Amino acid sequence: MATINPRMDQDGNVIGWQAIVRKRGFPSQTRTFRTKRDAERWAREAETDMERGVFVSRKEGENTTLTEALDRYAREVSSGKKGAVQEFSVIRHLQASPLSGMFLAAIQGKHLAQYRDGMLAEGYSPITIKRRFSVISHLYGIAGKEWGMAGLVNPVPLVTVQKPNNARDRRLAGDEESRLVDAAKAYGEPLPSIIAIALETAMRRGEIAAMRWEHVTGNTLYIPDTKTDVARTVPLSRKARTVLSNLPRRLDGSVWGLRADSITQAFDRACKRAAIEDLRFHDLRHEATSRLFEKGFNPMEVSTITGHKTLQMLKRYTHLRAEDLAKRMG
Repeated sequence: MATINPRMDQDGNVIGWQAIVRKRGFPSQTRTFRTKRDAERWAREAETDMERGVFVSRKEGENTTLTEALDRYAREVSSGKKGAVQEFSVIRHLQASPLSGMFLAAIQGKHLAQYRDGMLAEGYSPITIKRRFSVISHLYGIAGKEWGMAGLVNPVPLVTVQKPNNARDRRLAGDEESRLVDAAKAYGEPLPSIIAIALETAMRRGEIAAMRWEHVTGNTLYIPDTKTDVARTVPLSRKARTVLSNLPRRLDGSVWGLRADSITQAFDRACKRAAIEDLRFHDLRHEATSRLFEKGFNPMEVSTITGHKTLQMLKRYTHLRAEDLAKRMG
C-alpha cells in the first residue's frame, strides 16, 4: 500500500509530496513530487508493475543527474574511443546545457526538443545536435545495461532531428594548391610534407598523425588502426616516397610527432595565410580520392587505397571534373 506524505517548510507550508511504496518481495520505493497528483500517479504505476511482476527500480536513475552520468561515461566509455578528444568536447557542452542538472529518469522527449530548438535558434547545425544526442542516447544504453539503471527510458528516439547534410564536394581550384603549399612552407615542416602525403595517399587525418616509421616498407605503408577498424596497406607513389625519404627520423618512431588536432590547427593557419576559404583538411582526402579516379583507377582499386567500406561512401567523396572527363572522351 502506498503512503503519500506532505513535505513542509519551516513555516508549515506544503512544498511537495513524498510517495512511499512498500510491497513484500520488493525494496521500498520513495520519491518526492511537487504535486500530490503526481505522487499518487507514480505510486499507482509502481504498485501495478509490482503486481504484474514487471517492476524495475529506477531509484538510481532518479538520483543521478545527467552531469554525474556524463562524468562516468567520459571515464569508462569515451576515454577508450579513438575520437575521445572530440567526444570530451561534446560532453563538456552537454554538461553546460539546461539538461545537465536533471535526473536521468526525469529527462523526457520534450526536454530534448526544447534543447534542440534552443541550439537551432543559436545557429548550431543539425550535425552538431545529432552528435550531442548520440552521446546521450549511448549513455542511456550503457546506464541501463551495464550500470544497473534498468527501467530508464531513452528519450532520444522520441525527438526528431533534421537530417544533417554534411556531404562536401570541395576541391582545390585554380592555384589554391600552390598557395596552400607556399603558406605551409612559411610555417616550416612538417606541415608541407603532411599536405603532400595527404594528397598522394588519400589518408585520413588520424591515420596520418599515427604514422610510424616501422610501418613504412619499401613502397607501401601499413595502417594497423583505421576508422573502420580494418587494417590496410597503402601504396606510396614516387612523390610520397620522396617526401618521406627527406624527413628526419624521430627517436620515438613517430613520423610527425603531432596530434591530429594539431595538424588541423596548423592547416587552418596556412589556409588563412593563403587567403583560401572553406577548405578543411579532410577535403584533401576528397581531392586525393578524386585524383585517383581521374588517373584511371577503378572503384575497387580506389577503395583498396582509401579504405572506404562501400562504393556508395566512395561516391560521396568522388567528384570528377567534367573538363578532365571530356579530355579522356576525345
